[in-house]
Amino acid sequence: MSTPSRSTDLFDLTGQRALVTGGSRGLGRAMVLAFAERGADVAIVSRKADACEALAAEVAERHGVRTLAIGCNVSDWGACDRLVDEVVDAWGGLDVLVNNAGMSPVYDRVEDVTEALFDKVLAVNLKGPFRLSAAFGARMIEQGGGSIIGVSSVGAIRPTADVVPYAAAKAGLNNLTEGLAAALGPTVRVNVIMPGRFATDIAAHWDPAETKAAEARTALRRVGQPDEIVGAAVYLASDASRYTTGAILRVDGGMP
Repeated sequence: MSTPSRSTDLFDLTGQRALVTGGSRGLGRAMVLAFAERGADVAIVSRKADACEALAAEVAERHGVRTLAIGCNVSDWGACDRLVDEVVDAWGGLDVLVNNAGMSPVYDRVEDVTEALFDKVLAVNLKGPFRLSAAFGARMIEQGGGSIIGVSSVGAIRPTADVVPYAAAKAGLNNLTEGLAAALGPTVRVNVIMPGRFATDIAAHWDPAETKAAEARTALRRVGQPDEIVGAAVYLASDASRYTTGAILRVDGGMP
């Protein structure tokens, strides 16, 4: 790992090197900004390199940390390996990996789900996180430590009819977290955040009546805002969680 900060703040990330997939928007963007605000260098990864570059420039100007902007399709095994090599070549290693990239294409009925759609959903939400975690995890062991954070979904435990392949992939990610915690321990910690409904850009496609009904069932009676994922992400990335691994952390406003 890079030289730890001398700060007494358990949540300080000064000198840490963090990578967030799906990092140019939504929850990923919120985590990138939070890490940089606390002193971490940040690598922003998504399929759209131009969006990554725009955010990287903003972050570097605002916080003065090192940034990387990398276009990568994490559903591709080879692309994941190239991403690892690029980051290690640039920074010498990585301290925090956030597997945030995800997708859940819309379909009308489960019988309409094609093999191509099913395979793509599992590749982005499960295969990519596995390969990146295994490859970066091995490097983290060599350097003496690191933290890997997955971003799952409450759909993993409360699947609905419109997200069946996605929910299955996220359930797999929860399982993967516990397995990788054992495989990469004691050097590397592996945890997962399980968000509920958050008002990111995908909220524009939500059915208003369904959203209102979901809010009524939630203990806090509302959906989350992107910056409300930050506390969980910083906790799991920092020394504050040094005795936490294999954990599934729900951040869902109290969904039933």
